[in-house]
Order: sequence, then structure tokens, then C-alpha cells
Amino acid sequence: MTEQTERTVQAEPTVQAEPTVQAEPTVQAEPTVQAEPQTVVAPPHQPPAPSQGPVPAPAPVKKNRRVLHAALRWTAAVVVFAAAGAGTAYGITAMKRTDVPGLATQSDGRWEYPTLVKPPLPSGSPGPFAEGNTAGAHYADLRELVLPAPEGAVQDQKLRGTDGWLATKDFLAEYAPGSARDDLRQEFVDKGLRHIAARGWTTPDGTRTRVYLLQFGTAEVVDHLFSQEAPIDGPRQQLRGTDGFVFDSDFPSEAHDHHVDYSVYIEKRPRGAEQTRQGYLSAGDVLAVIVQSGKGAAKAVPFRQTVALQSELLG
Repeated sequence: MTEQTERTVQAEPTVQAEPTVQAEPTVQAEPTVQAEPQTVVAPPHQPPAPSQGPVPAPAPVKKNRRVLHAALRWTAAVVVFAAAGAGTAYGITAMKRTDVPGLATQSDGRWEYPTLVKPPLPSGSPGPFAEGNTAGAHYADLRELVLPAPEGAVQDQKLRGTDGWLATKDFLAEYAPGSARDDLRQEFVDKGLRHIAARGWTTPDGTRTRVYLLQFGTAEVVDHLFSQEAPIDGPRQQLRGTDGFVFDSDFPSEAHDHHVDYSVYIEKRPRGAEQTRQGYLSAGDVLAVIVQSGKGAAKAVPFRQTVALQSELLG
């Protein structure tokens, strides 16, 4: 019994063959078993199983990336062309109309005037239409408020007067002699005419222009004279060498400063070798008279331009 026990006890070392049973290294072949992604991802040509729902396939993902890259390239191109287009548009708008091919137009008959600059006011003096200037007085030098002659014109030295002031008789010479002109002379005396500043010129096409600025004590006096001498049915005074005038209903109302009232007339038929246009402006304490004559017909554009610019200087 003792021997058998000893044998069995001695047999335990043979049972300790467990180290050879350690097949765990072979079990660690799990990396080869990681083929699960291959079984999950279906080939591009195989549709997804209906039970799995709309599972996106890899191929569309690659297509979307190509579309994205293409969209980015087109967006960049559009931005570049838009920037170039904006620069071109700016260049065109910054150019003069006659400098742009295809947009050049012939002259509409306007004259080239020098840059208009209003004379400075004396220190502390208000403008003619300032709120506190109830008399509508122009405190600037009236001689500097007369419209300058356009480029290429020959000035009429007779209208410069003495030291820039024109005598009343020289202004009245614009009108036909008679009782009406005599009444106007007396009206000037009664209303306290202070100064007359004038300028005249002749352009190369033969058009003759005369501009007269008559300054009185107050705007109220000028308003009265304006309504009296320049009603809508025709001017009270008849210009020398003319046969009568009618109100120019085609004259654009925007062709004058909004502070200035105006009446404009055109000589009616029959007329002589020349046609004359005339206008009256009521601007504060100044009554402006503009006369323009042209051979055959007095052009509308330069007359309107002259009225508009003189109105701007007085406004």
C-alpha cells in the first residue's frame, strides 16, 4: 500500500504537463481573424442588404469628395472673375463717357465754362438765403457773382463799365425806346437801385449773350419788380430789334437753383435774321436779366445752361 501510494505520488510530475497544454500562443492568432471589416463592407457592385437599410457605400463617398473639390475650384474661379469684373466696372465708371469705346457721344451743344467758385463772404455775414438774412442780401461782391464767359468766347468790353459797375442807361439800352423804358428808369430810382454788374460775350457760332445783375435794398423790392416786369404772359419791356416774346413752356424747371424764381421767354414768329431768348431771375436782393441772341435760331441748350449756372451762383 505504501508502494502504491508512493507511485501515485511520484506520478504527479507527469501530470504537470500543463505547460505543454498552454496553447494560448496559438490562440493569439486573433490578428488573422480580424477580417471582420471585409465581411462588413460590401463590394461596390453589390447593393446593401434590404434588412440593413440605406447604408452608404464607399464609392459615393469618393464621388462626393470629387464634387466638393470641383465646387471649390469653380468657387475660386468665380471669385477671381468677379473681382476682375468689379475692377473693370470701377474703371469704366471712373472714366469720362467720351473715353469709353462705344459710349462716346457728340456734344449736345453745351458750352465749356470755367470752374465756378462763389466769392467769399465778409467775416460774420450770412448767405443770401440764410435764416437770419430776412432782406435776402448778397454780401459778397456782386461783380464776382456774374457768370464768367465760356471758353473760346470773345468778351464785350463795353459791358464791363467803370470798375465793373455798369451805368443804368447802358442797361436800359437793351430795351426799345419809349414810355415803358422811361417808366422803368423812374422805377429804378424809386426802388433804390444800388449797382448793376454785367458781362457779355460772343461765341464762335455767333451767339451773343448779355448777363445783368441789378442789386436793390431788399428781396421784397426785387419780388415786386420781378412780378411786374416778368409775368407769365410775356415781359413788360420790349427788347430792341425784337417782335414779341412768349413764355418758354419747354424750359426745364430743374434748370435753376430752388431758391431762385425764374421767368423765361422765346421770341415768337415772325422774326428777323436773329432769334432772341431772355430770362429774369429773382434771387434775394438781386434781379438778374439774361439775353441771348443767335443767327437764325437761338439754341435752347446754351441758354438753359447759362440760366442754370447764373442761378447757381446767386443761390
